Amino acid sequence: MKKITSILLLAAMCVTMLAGCGKSGDKEGTTAATTTTAATEATTEATTEATTAATTESTTEATEPVAEKIDISIAALKGPTAIGMVKLMDDAKNGETANNYNFTIAGAADEITGQLLKGDIQIAAVPSNLASTLYNKSNGGIKVAAINTLGVLYIVETGESIQSVADLKGKTIYSTGAGTTPEYTLRYLLSAAGIDPDKDVTIEYKSEATEVAALLTGAEDAVAMLPQPYVTTVMMNNEKVRIALDVTAEWEAISENGSSVVTGVVVVNTKFLEENKEAFDAFLTEYEASAAYANENVDDAAALVEEFGIFKAAVAKKAIPYCNVTFIQGDEMKEKLNGYLETLYEQKPESIGGAMPAEDFFYSK
Repeated sequence: MKKITSILLLAAMCVTMLAGCGKSGDKEGTTAATTTTAATEATTEATTEATTAATTESTTEATEPVAEKIDISIAALKGPTAIGMVKLMDDAKNGETANNYNFTIAGAADEITGQLLKGDIQIAAVPSNLASTLYNKSNGGIKVAAINTLGVLYIVETGESIQSVADLKGKTIYSTGAGTTPEYTLRYLLSAAGIDPDKDVTIEYKSEATEVAALLTGAEDAVAMLPQPYVTTVMMNNEKVRIALDVTAEWEAISENGSSVVTGVVVVNTKFLEENKEAFDAFLTEYEASAAYANENVDDAAALVEEFGIFKAAVAKKAIPYCNVTFIQGDEMKEKLNGYLETLYEQKPESIGGAMPAEDFFYSK
């Protein structure tokens, strides 16, 4: 506004000065009159320009309100499903995100599920079957917006005998996850290969991955199914252990419905989504970039994994390429996740909350 006022004053002064010069002789008067006319036109032009500028400035101030950041609470579990989030966590710590994100890294799902359903936590990265269970439990109280982690399970052995799923017949397989998704995944793969999980193999379930690791130590021909990053940890401590089969690749090779092993998904509290759609969409955009960063900058991402207490950087550096960190939305998300949930449902409906989720389970920005 100061600039506009200065323009008006300068124009007015020019008119006054030139009008005074018009009192001299006719020739000078004629020249002065001509100049005065020009000055008047200049003044009019300046006034118009100033008025336009003032109007534009006023309109801009009126139509471009400053968007206020909102506070959003986000949770993830210690493990691979949190890896794709670490760059976003670092950006939030530095105040470089679209909104104010407050992150919680929990050791177990039951630490966050109640808060997620109540809306105290608005966004979370959770196991895919848990997402379905919470959806059914809350009558649509949460929605799934993206797959953030595909399969992290691997068949490992201390020998060289396992080259395909068929080679598991007659073996003893050590694993964790009895009564959960690892068991259902293993049984599906065995059955698809013509192996009866109850008769043709012996599956010994242990409560901790460390127990399985101990069984592999010193064994000449032991077979186990483990998730990352435990696979990497075991291999770092025992050079005899090798990855024999990628469970995700084996699943996708036999899938007839486009499904995959879906370990983790991003979910959002439905009420929060309805009231803050733009903020959630902004989060998804940032999360997608964060997941890409983890895959493209493994060393830096590994350092952030340790900084935020997920697991050690040395392990993360080796594990990240095997953790299937991703970001899948829309129809591809529906196809992969629905097919996986259907497989779990066929084995044990309670594993996904007793029913397949309806169409409104899925959200796409």
